[in-house]
Amino acid sequence: MRLVYLVCFSLFVFLGNSQITYRKDFMAMGSGFQITVIAKDSLEASSAIDLAIQEINRIERLISSWDLNSETSAINHEAGLRPTEVSSELFSLIERANKISLLTDGAFDISYASMDKIWKFDGSVQDMPSKEEIAASISKVGFTKIILNPSERTVWLGEKGMKIGFGAIGKGYAADMAKSLLQNLGISSGIVNASGDMTTWGKQVNGKAWTVAITNPLNKDKAFATLPITNGAVVTSGNYEKYISINGKRYTHIIDPRTGYPSSGLLSVTVFAPKAELADALATSVFVMGLETGIHRINQIPGVECIVIDEKGQLHSSNNIKIDKT
Repeated sequence: MRLVYLVCFSLFVFLGNSQITYRKDFMAMGSGFQITVIAKDSLEASSAIDLAIQEINRIERLISSWDLNSETSAINHEAGLRPTEVSSELFSLIERANKISLLTDGAFDISYASMDKIWKFDGSVQDMPSKEEIAASISKVGFTKIILNPSERTVWLGEKGMKIGFGAIGKGYAADMAKSLLQNLGISSGIVNASGDMTTWGKQVNGKAWTVAITNPLNKDKAFATLPITNGAVVTSGNYEKYISINGKRYTHIIDPRTGYPSSGLLSVTVFAPKAELADALATSVFVMGLETGIHRINQIPGVECIVIDEKGQLHSSNNIKIDKT
């Protein structure tokens, strides 16, 4: 799929400082992206960001299941038939995804793409699908059916009809790769915001840490809290924009790949991690696992923290996070 994106940019100059803050907004992976960098001038900043955009576009061509020429599409096309040799980059990404699946007891699973779409969040679903329909919808799902051969560098989906997709990890991975490229180009500070999957490094021109706001899901115009972040990633998953209500109970668009049922009980999950790829996958996982299990699992992972807002609007957090409530 050939990408076409519109680019707008903003330039912020701070007098008395030889560096500037420069930002570009653009479309990629079907979503809005934003890259902000600290650089010596607009020429350096713009050139670096353009290269980062090219990197994000390259990654989309690699992992997109909509692009018939992508390696991901080749894997899906051969499901149940034969192994597919892939690049070391995609093989490693799938390996890491499967490790997260193990870590989360299958709450995260890139084979979720095999699900039949029996849940629609456009207002057309008024009643629960039958148990039989739900069971059938996940019959092809299961990360243990993704067979990896490191020596041959092949991926084989064990059943016909299986598919993999990177919707719950791809933008985070793209953000990480763009950050790495910018750092290698000598950009000492910045933010890559991949439609809410954010990764940062360095500090602002004024020497202060970058600050992220935790949106109040009950009032999106207000923030629950603000937190500083200088070299890490933060990702939020929420049900406050896309959900359905059945018999007075709210169900998010985030489906548990193990059961086929939408997750319930939480409004939003924000995960802080060293990499946006990991934060992206874990935010979805905690949503699926639920409040107690999700936070307990996060507390077992070094360098990772989370903030969870339950359906009553109450805020919960992992053990080592300090919240500055607004």
